[in-house]
Amino acid sequence: MHSSPVSDEQRVVAAARGLLRNIGRLSRDLYRAGEFGLSRSHVSVLDALETRGLRVTELAADTGLTQPRVTVVLQELVERGLAARTRCATDRRAVDASITPEGRRFLEEARQRMAGAIHAGLAARGSGTEDSERAVLAAREAVSLLLDALHTPIEAEVS
Repeated sequence: MHSSPVSDEQRVVAAARGLLRNIGRLSRDLYRAGEFGLSRSHVSVLDALETRGLRVTELAADTGLTQPRVTVVLQELVERGLAARTRCATDRRAVDASITPEGRRFLEEARQRMAGAIHAGLAARGSGTEDSERAVLAAREAVSLLLDALHTPIEAEVS
């Protein structure tokens, strides 16, 4: 009996399964290393606000949280001084959310702890600085490629 050849799609899907499992583990480990002192929902909202202000509906779509959950999380972040809410100038019913300077500092400090954990882990494995840097840069490039692929619209076939 001949085993059927493995298709390109099957090979990519098999590789993706292992990648997804490892990304999940890496995410959990980095979250712990960041010592955020906040829930993942809180960090997810801050992360989403880092590049630009968003409305609650946009935050819900961006984070995968429900609108009621985003509203609660946003209120808690405002109370801690990490985010701010303002009424939208063009639509008074809408609320715009933004990150505060304290929120930016908070994220940066946590990311420094996360980067430190990566560095310490690589150093403990005996990786030199150049090897460690090369590994991190390769991982960053690979993740960027995957993100770009996921966010590139599939072009319609031309008949």
